[in-house]
Amino acid sequence: MTVPLTRSLYRTTAHAAGGRTGSVRTDDGRLDVRLAPPRKKVPGTTNPEQLFAAGFAACFTSAFAEVAAEFGADAAAARVACEVELGTTDTPAGYGLAVSLTVSLPGWRAADLQPLLHRADAVCPYSQAVRGNVPLTLLAVEHQDAPTAVADDRG
Repeated sequence: MTVPLTRSLYRTTAHAAGGRTGSVRTDDGRLDVRLAPPRKKVPGTTNPEQLFAAGFAACFTSAFAEVAAEFGADAAAARVACEVELGTTDTPAGYGLAVSLTVSLPGWRAADLQPLLHRADAVCPYSQAVRGNVPLTLLAVEHQDAPTAVADDRG
């Protein structure tokens, strides 16, 4: 279901040329990067999946901080890692993405973080944008531990 905006808070435009072997830049010039396909290691380049992962991680971190404050927690030291996987699918499009968000917060057990992750997922604009289209795994971990604690595959 598409949900229309009721008020615009920010708008930006990025321009791409040359696809995965070209470049992308924003109107204001704050982002201006050369691109290379994910499997090619070309110095000084990035790829669309890395850009998406960076944006999703930043957005989810903000949503998580907002939610953590509701629970009386200071999320300034929270860590959010966003893994974006590009792969093939059995659909006419042929390609798809899968996303995994791994979150830790000092002083919080992984199991206690899980409700905060669900709430942050509900308010994060990136989560809303991919809901129903991209498999998203939410993983709470003990701070500075390997991502093995409490996983929740949203779906």
